[in-house]
Amino acid sequence: MTKVFIGGSRQLSKLNKDVKRRLDNIIEKGFTVVVGDANGVDKAVQQHLASKHHEKVVVFCMAGQCRNNLGKWPTRDITAAPSARGFAYFSTKDRVMVEEADYGLMLWDGKSRGTLTNIVDLVRQGRPVVVYVAPAKAFATLHEPEHLADFGRRFDPAIIQRIERDLHTAAATRYHQKADVSLF
Repeated sequence: MTKVFIGGSRQLSKLNKDVKRRLDNIIEKGFTVVVGDANGVDKAVQQHLASKHHEKVVVFCMAGQCRNNLGKWPTRDITAAPSARGFAYFSTKDRVMVEEADYGLMLWDGKSRGTLTNIVDLVRQGRPVVVYVAPAKAFATLHEPEHLADFGRRFDPAIIQRIERDLHTAAATRYHQKADVSLF
């Protein structure tokens, strides 16, 4: 069973026709979607999946409190370390979704640290990811760490530094999976 982690920036709350077409391809292929419960992309994706009556969805929530589950799908409750707050608290859930996914589809506003972290984590774990970059209205497909650096060069220099820092911490781990992400 193929699982796709779909996530993105809380600042993005509307899906354009190109993103909806990708989601429809995921539905048509019968893939399972793992998605978070936040406002923004998570909620917009949930709305689309619910409107299409897609049943293969699991919503990941923190500590039994699901902010959004529009399709009343099964949930996975994730618990963070007691000391975790803010970004560290919610990124616990994202790391579990990365681990469970075969692929990623990330909708990025060009700024969101959480979405960027998910993109890097997916690639580091050998999970190909399709990134929709909202400001450019374009998709990029990333398979391996070198793709991350090339991807980052198109944006703010601070993004390049963040990617390089994340890659440096994972330098010992290298993946060469060349899966066909044109599946969706």
